[in-house]
Amino acid sequence: MKKIYIIPLLCALLWANDQEELILDIEKSLMAICCWSGTVYDHGNSDMEAEIANLVKAGKTKADVLDHFVNKHGERVLAIPVAAGFNLFVWLAPALIGLISIFIWFQYLKPPIEQEDRLKPDHSDIPHSDQIEQELQKLDQ
Repeated sequence: MKKIYIIPLLCALLWANDQEELILDIEKSLMAICCWSGTVYDHGNSDMEAEIANLVKAGKTKADVLDHFVNKHGERVLAIPVAAGFNLFVWLAPALIGLISIFIWFQYLKPPIEQEDRLKPDHSDIPHSDQIEQELQKLDQ
């Protein structure tokens, strides 16, 4: 007989634990509107904590609660911005800058082309180029 009462009690405790974890997760996902310098979890904004707890106890999901606060305070209330529009560029810009930096670094470290090879003309298509070179060397002497 005692086992019958224990099962609902365990279910209620697990459900309450899930709600507490959800509340903590939401608090870590929202910026505190009192100072905008950290999350609700960090600053302990009691008004927002109470509102989050009431919404979770009413059966709202994390997405519903986040949407509620975004509608109320704007997108800046989210601790992690949505990756869409300009925000997508902000998420991708560091990676692009890093790749460009690595490319420039490798171009800088690549051994330079030797001066002799770059300045030496190719006269293979000129007839009698060897003879012309010899005559020019005689003039220089």
